[in-house]
Amino acid sequence: MQIVQWANLNAEQRRETLTRPAMSNSAEITSIVSNIVNRIRTEGDRALREFTAKFDKVSDGDLRLSDATIKAACERTTPELKAAIQHAYNNVATFHQAQKSAPLSLDTQAGVRCELHYQPINRVGLYVPGGSAPLVSTVLMLAIPAKIAECRKVILCSPPPIADEIIYAATLCGVNEIYTMGGAQAIAAMAYGTESVSKTDKIFGPGNAWVTEAKRQVSMDFRGAAIDMPAGPSEVLVIADDTANAAFVAADLLSQAEHGPDSQVVLVTPSVELANKVDAELEKQLAELSRAEIARKALESSRSIICADLEEACAISNEYAPEHLIVQTAEPRALLSKLENAGSIFLGNWTPESVGDYASGTNHTLPTYGYAKTASSLGLADYQRRYTVQELSADGLKGLATTVTTMADAEGLTAHKRAVTIRMDSINSQEAK
Repeated sequence: MQIVQWANLNAEQRRETLTRPAMSNSAEITSIVSNIVNRIRTEGDRALREFTAKFDKVSDGDLRLSDATIKAACERTTPELKAAIQHAYNNVATFHQAQKSAPLSLDTQAGVRCELHYQPINRVGLYVPGGSAPLVSTVLMLAIPAKIAECRKVILCSPPPIADEIIYAATLCGVNEIYTMGGAQAIAAMAYGTESVSKTDKIFGPGNAWVTEAKRQVSMDFRGAAIDMPAGPSEVLVIADDTANAAFVAADLLSQAEHGPDSQVVLVTPSVELANKVDAELEKQLAELSRAEIARKALESSRSIICADLEEACAISNEYAPEHLIVQTAEPRALLSKLENAGSIFLGNWTPESVGDYASGTNHTLPTYGYAKTASSLGLADYQRRYTVQELSADGLKGLATTVTTMADAEGLTAHKRAVTIRMDSINSQEAK
């Protein structure tokens, strides 16, 4: 990785140093995805079949997995993997179950009762990418909160052939329907519904540039569906001091670099010696990786930043706003109050990012590409909507009447004012009797 001295950079160079690789969002992708989305919205299954044949290479048979297919896949999943999935399920479920919020009810003043309630989003769609790595962990992270929130309908789409372990995990999490389709066509089908695919209200899950663009487009259409969060390539930033284990740091950097060639990893440290040791470790460990070429490509746009001290390291991290932030310092928790923008934070030598990806309990669906400055990690609240209730007694209305009518007058909204005064006339009339 390139090693840069932060103190030697001017403001523009610092911005450039913290810039991610450009996301693939060409005009061609936008145009092709728009065609897919619009045709599925207007033509339904006819267009969906055409695109699944073209992109997924599935031209016949049901897109929805049958009960028999699901049962067979679950039976083929090994006991060892089932046990690992169950262990991860238990931890993720425990953490998300604890996120349940109780309804709020209070009087803001005498006779004015205000309440806050929660209810599940009715229909949610989960997208699990295919490819060389079957992301069974993503099934757990997306489906467990949906189950705890008690969403009434949960469907899952994944490109064919769907791995047995993905099907098993979806079944364990209570997913109602599983479809063998991927890409922009799967997102469009879940957003608008077709004759054979259930429409959903909100779509969750990561994907490639085509999936990301389809999610963006359907979320901007009132006929479509909401989405979980903006997303880009995976990334990690590690803050480390001279007490850090260089092999641990390198392993953490590579665990994100192997996601894809457009991933980015960053080391921020006041120790030049550590940066050099980590660089040597990266070369050593790359030789042992099955996805070494992918990781090596990601390292080309990654860098080690030498800063003045840990205070400055925190400031650099806050500006970058990483998806994953690992802190390997002598006293990692002491820095927590200084860290403002991160999707998920991993403290100490014994907390690799991969535990969060799989089984510690936190959700691995996180904002990337700097969106951690405003967006949050996926949680139970994302599967719920909240609404308010208010109820006033006659005395409560009397206590608010002057305030409301005065403000309505100031805004020139006479109907708003009259909705109060007509009731006050009724109250005054009854009290006069």
